[in-house]
Amino acid sequence: MKSSVNALRILSMDEINKAKSGHPGVVLGFAPVAYTLWHDFLKITPKAKDWFDRDRFVLASGHASSMLYALLHLSGYNVTLDDLKSFRQLGSITPGHPELHLTDGVDATSGPLGQGIAEACGMAIAEEMLAKRFNRDDLKLIDHYTYVECGDGDLQEGVTLEALSLIGHLKLNKLIILFDSNRVQLDGPVSLAGGVNSKPYFESLGFFYQSVKNPENLSSIKKAIEKAKESELPSIIEFHTIIGYASPLAGLSKCHGAPLGEENTEILKKNLDYNMPPFKVTKSVYNDYKSALDKNYDAYKIWAENLKKYEELYPEDYKEFKKVLDDNYSVPLNLFDYFEFREEASRKTIGKAIGMISEIHKTLVAGSADLTASTFVKGAEGDFDKDNHLGRNINYGVREHAMGAITNGLNLHHVRAISGAFFVFSDYMKPSIRLAALMHLPSIFIFTHDSIAVGEDGPTHEPIEQLPGLRAIPNLNVMRPADAHETIDALTKALSLKGTPSVLVLSRQNLKLLNPVSRDDFDKGAYIRKDYLPFDITLVASGSEVSLALDTSDLLLDFGVKARVVEMVSTYLYDKTEQSYKESLIPLDKPSLFVEMASPYGLKGYTKEVYGIDTFGRSGKAEDVIESFDFTKEKLAEKVISLLKK
Repeated sequence: MKSSVNALRILSMDEINKAKSGHPGVVLGFAPVAYTLWHDFLKITPKAKDWFDRDRFVLASGHASSMLYALLHLSGYNVTLDDLKSFRQLGSITPGHPELHLTDGVDATSGPLGQGIAEACGMAIAEEMLAKRFNRDDLKLIDHYTYVECGDGDLQEGVTLEALSLIGHLKLNKLIILFDSNRVQLDGPVSLAGGVNSKPYFESLGFFYQSVKNPENLSSIKKAIEKAKESELPSIIEFHTIIGYASPLAGLSKCHGAPLGEENTEILKKNLDYNMPPFKVTKSVYNDYKSALDKNYDAYKIWAENLKKYEELYPEDYKEFKKVLDDNYSVPLNLFDYFEFREEASRKTIGKAIGMISEIHKTLVAGSADLTASTFVKGAEGDFDKDNHLGRNINYGVREHAMGAITNGLNLHHVRAISGAFFVFSDYMKPSIRLAALMHLPSIFIFTHDSIAVGEDGPTHEPIEQLPGLRAIPNLNVMRPADAHETIDALTKALSLKGTPSVLVLSRQNLKLLNPVSRDDFDKGAYIRKDYLPFDITLVASGSEVSLALDTSDLLLDFGVKARVVEMVSTYLYDKTEQSYKESLIPLDKPSLFVEMASPYGLKGYTKEVYGIDTFGRSGKAEDVIESFDFTKEKLAEKVISLLKK
């Protein structure tokens, strides 16, 4: 319906013009595709917004958010005209890029190019996993598609190639990518930065490729999406759109990221034969959008009835599916009552713990970036591949960027996913970790080889600045456990969280076995490991350095110094405790020293002094490298004594 397409275009322009900020180009070109998808294909309904078997839609080109908000408004979601008029304004629910939980109907936070496509890939994996596990011949609970809009810029990002090559290999045909190929970006034509021959390129990645030369023809769009749904491969449809279509700036990069303005918008309206004033839409257009989604409510009601039948016919499977619906991956406290705790690297403990928890949670998924033999982060029931969709181990290959974003996509779809990599490579995953925190996703990122104890691989693989960097991300729980007991505590804590992602930072080297702490103490993020009353100084440490601090405290007794030892497993959890508790642990009137084999940046907020590393690492045997940086009880004792003499 031409008037509905043009209403979508102009309403989006109204948002951008009023805000005096936004990206009109992609909206004007892609609107016919968005309308056709929304009107004829997308299985969603505002009457059952959280319907688990709804289709997912990810706007990878998050800068086109004005179009998404207009679609949601026209379709009856809780996005009002006033919300559209507040586009990009402080405190509005229509921010510059879509945000999960903020705006009704948004399936993912997107905007950093490439992340949206990879998130959608994670959703597609989740859909296939859950369908294989829970569907029965007589009852299908999971049968939907993941659609993702993307532009030229998305496909230039390396994370996209990583994700698409993996999804093509897995042959996940419920993923359909709608490529807004307008061949123009902010700095000018895409050709300035090179390009690819789309058909052989995408086919080589394992995708079913189609091209639509005239995306103003709605029937051509519809036929292409129908063929994509019939394919046994993941699909990409290239729509040869015109950026800024029908406006005076059509085809120019000028309309990528700046408002058209009132004068150019009036010309646009004249060219489109559209006469409505700003923020006015006819009832027939509203009815067109709303009626298209209303029919999906009937499908939802059938699904809800089928869910009740499923509970009656398959009660045990229903219990497991209910965990998914509720995002419940909590771990019984007695699960590890008979676990054999030993002095070992925390990376080894985590592998055993994941295996045990996977027995009670049949939708827990894990995978490493070609490092399973080193990180021990591995899912159960074999590898997830085109022949085994019940497998819960994902072989990501050397694709840390995509692994992080796919982990988020899985968690967006209520499949609790854990990723594994070396800590130094968290730098590759930082955008995804940051988005997980922004989306309040319970993604779990496990990083091993956490310090200069990596040894022979040297400074390229020895993390220094990564701990303070990740600790600085809001709403991110970074935990660095000191032994096997705490490694399990950290994992169970991460699984109990629903609105906060967690990072577990684990050792390559063996860790001494310490006395277990209570769950209440662990949840405070810091607690006393050794105490004297009175004491002369507080030593604070995390990870492997907790044992070092304890040994140093013993040695200091020979010099008449009594050192309290406090472990800080998580600054995130500790920061949430009462000030009185903090002062009871680390009194302000006593000397204090934070001991950590990492950059000291940011730690002086916890102690008066820091014993850290402010250079890159060194290559050599782990014990030699550690000693060369003076992380021995003798050198640390010398530092303490010198502080007390000041």
